[in-house]
Amino acid sequence: MRPAQLIAIMEREFLSTEEGHHTPLMLWGPPGVGKSQIVAQTAARHHATMIDIRLSQMEPSDLRGIPFRTGETVEWAVPSMLPDVRRHGAKGILFLDEINAAPPSVSAAAYQLILDRRLGNYEVPHGWAIFAAGNRQGDRGVTYTMPAPLANRFAHFDIEANLEDWVHWAYQNRIDDRLIGFLRFRPELLFEFDPARNPSAFPTPRSWEFTHRALQKFGDAPDLLTPALCACVGQAAGIELAAFLANLARMPDLDAIVEGRPVDAPQDINLQYAVASALASRAIRAGSHPDAQRQLGNILDFAGRFPVREMGVMLVADMHRNIGQQLFALPQFAHWASLVADIVLYG
Repeated sequence: MRPAQLIAIMEREFLSTEEGHHTPLMLWGPPGVGKSQIVAQTAARHHATMIDIRLSQMEPSDLRGIPFRTGETVEWAVPSMLPDVRRHGAKGILFLDEINAAPPSVSAAAYQLILDRRLGNYEVPHGWAIFAAGNRQGDRGVTYTMPAPLANRFAHFDIEANLEDWVHWAYQNRIDDRLIGFLRFRPELLFEFDPARNPSAFPTPRSWEFTHRALQKFGDAPDLLTPALCACVGQAAGIELAAFLANLARMPDLDAIVEGRPVDAPQDINLQYAVASALASRAIRAGSHPDAQRQLGNILDFAGRFPVREMGVMLVADMHRNIGQQLFALPQFAHWASLVADIVLYG
Protein backbone atom coordinates (compact mmCIF):
# COMPACT_ATOMS: atom_id res chain seq x y z
CA MET A 1 0.00 0.00 0.00
CA ARG A 2 1.20 3.50 -0.81
CA PRO A 3 2.15 5.72 2.15
CA ALA A 4 -0.43 8.33 1.07
CA GLN A 5 -3.21 5.73 1.25
CA LEU A 6 -2.01 4.49 4.62
CA ILE A 7 -1.91 8.04 5.98
CA ALA A 8 -5.57 8.49 5.00
CA ILE A 9 -6.49 5.21 6.70
CA MET A 10 -4.64 6.11 9.87
CA GLU A 11 -6.29 9.51 9.91
CA ARG A 12 -9.73 7.89 9.96
CA GLU A 13 -8.66 5.29 12.51
CA PHE A 14 -7.41 8.01 14.83
CA LEU A 15 -10.66 9.97 14.54
CA SER A 16 -12.74 6.79 14.96
CA THR A 17 -11.77 6.53 18.63
CA GLU A 18 -14.44 9.18 19.34
CA GLU A 19 -17.15 6.96 17.86
CA GLY A 20 -15.91 3.72 19.38
CA HIS A 21 -15.05 2.20 15.98
CA HIS A 22 -11.27 2.11 16.31
CA THR A 23 -9.45 -1.06 15.30
CA PRO A 24 -5.75 -1.46 16.21
CA LEU A 25 -3.56 -1.30 13.10
CA MET A 26 -0.44 -3.35 12.36
CA LEU A 27 1.96 -1.86 9.81
CA TRP A 28 4.27 -4.26 8.00
CA GLY A 29 7.18 -3.10 5.89
CA PRO A 30 10.90 -3.31 5.23
CA PRO A 31 13.40 -1.24 7.23
CA GLY A 32 13.60 2.46 6.43
CA VAL A 33 10.31 2.71 4.55
CA GLY A 34 8.84 5.22 7.03
CA LYS A 35 6.46 3.24 9.25
CA SER A 36 7.18 5.07 12.50
CA GLN A 37 7.38 8.45 10.74
CA ILE A 38 3.87 8.03 9.29
CA VAL A 39 2.53 7.32 12.79
CA ALA A 40 4.35 10.35 14.19
CA GLN A 41 2.95 12.57 11.42
CA THR A 42 -0.59 11.44 12.27
CA ALA A 43 -0.08 12.46 15.90
CA ALA A 44 1.53 15.77 14.91
CA ARG A 45 -1.37 16.74 12.63
CA HIS A 46 -3.72 16.50 15.61
CA HIS A 47 -1.26 18.00 18.13
CA ALA A 48 -1.63 14.75 20.04
CA THR A 49 0.87 12.84 22.16
CA MET A 50 2.50 9.74 20.69
CA ILE A 51 3.86 7.21 23.17
CA ASP A 52 6.42 5.05 21.39
CA ILE A 53 6.98 1.73 23.17
CA ARG A 54 9.67 -0.56 21.73
CA LEU A 55 8.38 -3.95 22.81
CA SER A 56 11.64 -5.64 21.79
CA GLN A 57 13.26 -3.87 24.75
CA MET A 58 10.58 -4.78 27.28
CA GLU A 59 10.08 -7.41 29.95
CA PRO A 60 6.54 -8.69 30.66
CA SER A 61 6.50 -6.79 33.97
CA ASP A 62 7.28 -3.53 32.13
CA LEU A 63 3.77 -3.64 30.66
CA ARG A 64 1.90 -5.40 33.44
CA GLY A 65 3.42 -3.30 36.19
CA ILE A 66 4.91 -4.16 39.57
CA PRO A 67 2.80 -5.87 42.25
CA PHE A 68 2.58 -4.39 45.73
CA ARG A 69 0.72 -5.49 48.83
CA THR A 70 -2.29 -3.56 50.11
CA GLY A 71 -3.58 -5.16 53.28
CA GLU A 72 -4.39 -8.77 52.47
CA THR A 73 -4.43 -8.26 48.70
CA VAL A 74 -1.95 -7.53 45.94
CA GLU A 75 -2.42 -4.65 43.51
CA TRP A 76 -0.44 -3.63 40.45
CA ALA A 77 1.34 -0.30 39.95
CA VAL A 78 0.49 0.93 36.44
CA PRO A 79 3.63 1.76 34.38
CA SER A 80 3.98 5.51 33.87
CA MET A 81 4.67 5.04 30.16
CA LEU A 82 1.10 3.86 29.45
CA PRO A 83 -1.36 6.57 28.34
CA ASP A 84 -2.85 8.61 31.14
CA VAL A 85 -5.27 11.48 30.58
CA ARG A 86 -3.74 13.67 33.28
CA ARG A 87 -0.16 13.20 32.13
CA HIS A 88 -0.54 12.73 28.38
CA GLY A 89 -3.88 14.28 27.38
CA ALA A 90 -7.28 12.98 26.35
CA LYS A 91 -6.19 12.05 22.80
CA GLY A 92 -3.11 10.37 21.48
CA ILE A 93 -1.49 7.35 19.87
CA LEU A 94 -0.05 4.35 21.66
CA PHE A 95 2.55 3.07 19.21
CA LEU A 96 3.89 -0.45 19.80
CA ASP A 97 6.97 -0.56 17.59
CA GLU A 98 9.01 -3.67 16.80
CA ILE A 99 6.15 -5.75 18.12
CA ASN A 100 7.17 -8.90 16.27
CA ALA A 101 10.72 -8.52 17.56
CA ALA A 102 9.47 -8.86 21.14
CA PRO A 103 9.92 -12.19 22.94
CA PRO A 104 6.70 -14.25 23.08
CA SER A 105 6.35 -13.59 26.82
CA VAL A 106 6.18 -9.84 26.15
CA SER A 107 3.81 -10.07 23.18
CA ALA A 108 1.52 -12.25 25.31
CA ALA A 109 1.37 -9.47 27.89
CA ALA A 110 0.22 -7.10 25.12
CA TYR A 111 -2.76 -9.26 24.01
CA GLN A 112 -5.29 -7.79 26.42
CA LEU A 113 -3.94 -4.26 26.05
CA ILE A 114 -4.41 -4.37 22.27
CA LEU A 115 -7.81 -6.02 21.95
CA ASP A 116 -9.62 -5.09 25.17
CA ARG A 117 -7.78 -1.76 25.66
CA ARG A 118 -7.06 -2.76 29.23
CA LEU A 119 -4.45 -4.57 31.27
CA GLY A 120 -5.60 -5.69 34.69
CA ASN A 121 -7.18 -2.63 36.29
CA TYR A 122 -5.61 -0.27 33.77
CA GLU A 123 -7.69 0.94 30.80
CA VAL A 124 -6.47 2.80 27.70
CA PRO A 125 -8.19 6.24 27.61
CA HIS A 126 -11.15 6.51 25.24
CA GLY A 127 -9.52 8.97 22.80
CA TRP A 128 -6.34 6.97 22.25
CA ALA A 129 -5.61 4.95 19.10
CA ILE A 130 -3.38 1.87 19.11
CA PHE A 131 -0.96 1.35 16.21
CA ALA A 132 1.86 -1.18 15.90
CA ALA A 133 4.64 -1.82 13.41
CA GLY A 134 7.23 -4.42 12.55
CA ASN A 135 9.59 -5.66 9.86
CA ARG A 136 8.67 -8.65 7.73
CA GLN A 137 10.38 -11.97 8.45
CA GLY A 138 12.21 -11.89 5.12
CA ASP A 139 13.88 -8.55 5.88
CA ARG A 140 16.66 -10.07 8.01
CA GLY A 141 15.58 -8.18 11.10
CA VAL A 142 15.30 -9.82 14.51
CA THR A 143 11.73 -11.13 14.36
CA TYR A 144 9.53 -13.80 15.86
CA THR A 145 6.56 -15.33 14.11
CA MET A 146 3.57 -13.35 15.33
CA PRO A 147 1.28 -15.72 17.27
CA ALA A 148 -2.13 -16.16 15.67
CA PRO A 149 -4.01 -14.83 18.74
CA LEU A 150 -1.96 -11.61 18.60
CA ALA A 151 -2.20 -11.27 14.80
CA ASN A 152 -5.97 -11.63 15.01
CA ARG A 153 -6.14 -8.56 17.23
CA PHE A 154 -5.04 -6.22 14.40
CA ALA A 155 -6.07 -4.99 10.98
CA HIS A 156 -2.93 -5.57 8.89
CA PHE A 157 -1.45 -3.26 6.24
CA ASP A 158 1.71 -3.68 4.15
CA ILE A 159 3.53 -0.47 3.25
CA GLU A 160 5.82 -0.05 0.25
CA ALA A 161 8.03 2.85 -0.82
CA ASN A 162 6.40 5.07 -3.47
CA LEU A 163 8.30 7.77 -5.33
CA GLU A 164 5.39 10.19 -5.85
CA ASP A 165 4.47 10.08 -2.16
CA TRP A 166 8.11 10.53 -1.16
CA VAL A 167 8.55 13.49 -3.55
CA HIS A 168 5.47 15.19 -2.10
CA TRP A 169 6.84 14.67 1.42
CA ALA A 170 10.28 15.87 0.31
CA TYR A 171 9.00 19.16 -1.09
CA GLN A 172 6.94 19.78 2.05
CA ASN A 173 9.97 19.12 4.24
CA ARG A 174 12.48 21.14 2.17
CA ILE A 175 14.60 18.18 1.13
CA ASP A 176 17.41 19.29 -1.21
CA ASP A 177 15.88 19.60 -4.68
CA ARG A 178 19.02 18.11 -6.23
CA LEU A 179 18.22 14.91 -4.38
CA ILE A 180 14.63 15.00 -5.61
CA GLY A 181 15.88 15.45 -9.16
CA PHE A 182 18.26 12.51 -8.81
CA LEU A 183 15.54 10.16 -7.58
CA ARG A 184 13.23 11.35 -10.35
CA PHE A 185 16.06 10.41 -12.72
CA ARG A 186 16.72 7.06 -10.95
CA PRO A 187 13.39 6.15 -9.28
CA GLU A 188 14.41 2.53 -8.70
CA LEU A 189 16.96 3.77 -6.15
CA LEU A 190 14.34 5.15 -3.75
CA PHE A 191 14.33 1.73 -2.11
CA GLU A 192 16.87 -0.94 -2.96
CA PHE A 193 17.37 -3.67 -0.38
CA ASP A 194 18.45 -7.24 -0.96
CA PRO A 195 18.03 -9.22 2.29
CA ALA A 196 20.36 -11.93 0.96
CA ARG A 197 23.29 -9.47 0.84
CA ASN A 198 22.52 -7.90 4.23
CA PRO A 199 24.31 -4.59 3.45
CA SER A 200 25.11 -2.10 6.20
CA ALA A 201 24.03 0.94 4.11
CA PHE A 202 21.42 0.85 1.38
CA PRO A 203 18.88 3.21 -0.25
CA THR A 204 15.60 3.71 1.64
CA PRO A 205 13.38 6.75 2.18
CA ARG A 206 14.99 7.08 5.62
CA SER A 207 18.57 6.87 4.34
CA TRP A 208 17.82 9.42 1.59
CA GLU A 209 16.81 11.81 4.36
CA PHE A 210 20.25 11.15 5.91
CA THR A 211 21.73 11.88 2.48
CA HIS A 212 19.97 15.26 2.43
CA ARG A 213 21.68 16.07 5.72
CA ALA A 214 25.04 14.96 4.31
CA LEU A 215 24.59 17.35 1.38
CA GLN A 216 24.10 20.23 3.78
CA LYS A 217 27.13 19.30 5.89
CA PHE A 218 29.66 18.24 3.26
CA GLY A 219 28.49 20.03 0.09
CA ASP A 220 31.42 22.45 0.27
CA ALA A 221 33.99 19.66 0.80
CA PRO A 222 34.23 17.55 -2.38
CA ASP A 223 36.79 15.19 -0.85
CA LEU A 224 34.38 14.36 1.97
CA LEU A 225 31.07 14.46 0.12
CA THR A 226 31.28 11.20 -1.83
CA PRO A 227 32.31 9.09 1.20
CA ALA A 228 29.52 10.72 3.23
CA LEU A 229 26.93 9.92 0.55
CA CYS A 230 28.14 6.31 0.32
CA ALA A 231 27.93 6.01 4.10
CA CYS A 232 24.23 6.87 3.92
CA VAL A 233 22.96 4.90 0.91
CA GLY A 234 25.75 2.47 0.03
CA GLN A 235 28.66 2.54 -2.37
CA ALA A 236 26.83 2.16 -5.70
CA ALA A 237 24.04 4.69 -5.06
CA GLY A 238 26.42 7.14 -3.36
CA ILE A 239 28.88 7.21 -6.27
CA GLU A 240 26.05 7.57 -8.78
CA LEU A 241 24.59 10.49 -6.85
CA ALA A 242 28.01 12.15 -6.65
CA ALA A 243 28.39 11.89 -10.44
CA PHE A 244 24.90 13.35 -10.89
CA LEU A 245 25.77 16.29 -8.63
CA ALA A 246 29.03 16.94 -10.49
CA ASN A 247 27.08 17.22 -13.73
CA LEU A 248 24.86 19.94 -12.26
CA ALA A 249 27.61 22.50 -12.84
CA ARG A 250 25.99 22.89 -16.27
CA MET A 251 22.60 23.79 -14.79
CA PRO A 252 20.91 26.82 -16.37
CA ASP A 253 20.35 29.99 -14.37
CA LEU A 254 17.28 29.19 -12.24
CA ASP A 255 16.91 32.79 -11.05
CA ALA A 256 16.71 33.93 -14.69
CA ILE A 257 13.98 31.35 -15.38
CA VAL A 258 11.93 32.48 -12.38
CA GLU A 259 12.37 36.13 -13.38
CA GLY A 260 11.23 35.39 -16.94
CA ARG A 261 14.50 36.05 -18.76
CA PRO A 262 15.25 33.92 -21.83
CA VAL A 263 17.07 30.70 -20.89
CA ASP A 264 17.77 27.67 -23.05
CA ALA A 265 16.39 24.41 -21.74
CA PRO A 266 19.06 21.74 -21.12
CA GLN A 267 19.33 18.83 -23.55
CA ASP A 268 20.74 16.22 -21.16
CA ILE A 269 17.97 14.17 -19.56
CA ASN A 270 19.55 14.17 -16.10
CA LEU A 271 19.79 17.98 -16.18
CA GLN A 272 16.16 18.19 -17.21
CA TYR A 273 15.18 16.14 -14.14
CA ALA A 274 17.31 18.39 -11.94
CA VAL A 275 15.87 21.61 -13.41
CA ALA A 276 12.28 20.37 -13.13
CA SER A 277 12.75 19.43 -9.47
CA ALA A 278 14.52 22.69 -8.66
CA LEU A 279 11.78 24.77 -10.33
CA ALA A 280 9.06 22.88 -8.48
CA SER A 281 10.85 23.72 -5.25
CA ARG A 282 11.09 27.39 -6.30
CA ALA A 283 7.37 27.40 -7.13
CA ILE A 284 6.45 26.06 -3.70
CA ARG A 285 8.66 28.62 -1.95
CA ALA A 286 7.15 31.43 -4.07
CA GLY A 287 3.80 30.97 -2.34
CA SER A 288 4.31 33.81 0.15
CA HIS A 289 6.28 36.07 -2.20
CA PRO A 290 4.46 39.28 -3.24
CA ASP A 291 5.44 38.55 -6.85
CA ALA A 292 4.37 34.89 -6.65
CA GLN A 293 1.88 34.95 -9.51
CA ARG A 294 4.42 36.29 -11.98
CA GLN A 295 7.07 33.82 -10.84
CA LEU A 296 4.68 30.88 -11.16
CA GLY A 297 3.71 32.07 -14.62
CA ASN A 298 7.34 32.23 -15.70
CA ILE A 299 7.93 28.70 -14.44
CA LEU A 300 4.88 27.51 -16.37
CA ASP A 301 6.26 29.17 -19.50
CA PHE A 302 9.54 27.31 -19.07
CA ALA A 303 7.69 24.03 -18.45
CA GLY A 304 6.57 24.17 -22.09
CA ARG A 305 10.16 24.44 -23.35
CA PHE A 306 11.60 21.15 -22.09
CA PRO A 307 12.90 19.02 -24.98
CA VAL A 308 11.21 16.03 -23.32
CA ARG A 309 7.66 17.30 -22.88
CA GLU A 310 6.88 14.74 -20.17
CA MET A 311 9.39 16.61 -18.01
CA GLY A 312 7.17 19.69 -18.09
CA VAL A 313 4.17 17.52 -17.18
CA MET A 314 6.08 16.18 -14.18
CA LEU A 315 7.03 19.74 -13.13
CA VAL A 316 3.47 21.07 -13.38
CA ALA A 317 2.06 17.98 -11.61
CA ASP A 318 4.43 18.58 -8.68
CA MET A 319 3.46 22.25 -8.62
CA HIS A 320 -0.25 21.41 -8.58
CA ARG A 321 0.12 18.79 -5.88
CA ASN A 322 1.84 21.27 -3.58
CA ILE A 323 0.23 24.59 -4.58
CA GLY A 324 -3.30 23.54 -5.50
CA GLN A 325 -6.04 24.93 -7.71
CA GLN A 326 -4.62 28.47 -7.91
CA LEU A 327 -2.30 27.16 -10.62
CA PHE A 328 -5.24 26.79 -13.02
CA ALA A 329 -6.11 30.49 -12.75
CA LEU A 330 -2.79 31.61 -14.24
CA PRO A 331 -3.05 32.57 -17.94
CA GLN A 332 0.18 30.68 -18.67
CA PHE A 333 -1.43 27.43 -17.55
CA ALA A 334 -3.86 27.35 -20.47
CA HIS A 335 -1.02 27.93 -22.91
CA TRP A 336 1.08 25.16 -21.36
CA ALA A 337 -1.88 22.77 -21.31
CA SER A 338 -2.44 23.30 -25.04
CA LEU A 339 1.19 22.34 -25.72
CA VAL A 340 0.91 19.00 -23.93
CA ALA A 341 -2.74 18.14 -24.59
CA ASP A 342 -1.85 15.10 -26.67
CA ILE A 343 0.38 13.72 -23.91
CA VAL A 344 -2.00 14.36 -21.03
CA LEU A 345 -5.12 13.20 -22.84
CA TYR A 346 -3.82 10.41 -25.03
CA GLY A 347 -0.30 9.55 -23.86
